[in-house]
Amino acid sequence: MNPDRTIRNLALIGFMGTGKSTVGHAAAYHLGFDFVDTDRLIEARAHKSVADIFAQDGEEVFRELERQVVEDLAQCDRTVIATGGGLGANLDHLVSLKRHALVVCLWTTADVIWERVRHHSHRPLLRVPNPRAHIRELLARREPFYRQADVLVNTGPRRLRDVICHVLREFASARRSARRR
Repeated sequence: MNPDRTIRNLALIGFMGTGKSTVGHAAAYHLGFDFVDTDRLIEARAHKSVADIFAQDGEEVFRELERQVVEDLAQCDRTVIATGGGLGANLDHLVSLKRHALVVCLWTTADVIWERVRHHSHRPLLRVPNPRAHIRELLARREPFYRQADVLVNTGPRRLRDVICHVLREFASARRSARRR
């Protein structure tokens, strides 16, 4: 970790269905931090759902809104940030988040993700002929970016409580280390 970093926030990145929102809400509660979900921030700005943004305006418009949100997040303090699945697959976004947050990637296998999200009609990236194959393809494409997180946590075989505890321990450790520098 860069010794000049100030860790004021906790950012959770990773593919859809890995538990970012669930873990994020719990971590925020335990830390006494605010919680934000980047997809919800984008929806509020656009006055429409992520699915509608993708369908009506296209992914390019969505990614621009995402960029603006990431830029604004640099002003946050004492916030747990749950990102959309594609946000962490952008190197500029990762660099920006790492300026103010410990970046934790929640991950699991494509099969576990499929089981968790297969009944979610609000996921635009699942609206393809073979969503399971699409998950595998996107996960493989995004993995090199996700691996650049400060911490990687496998959520597949673990109980939710264990994942939350692990994330909180990593955050506390990173903050202690940053204060000693």
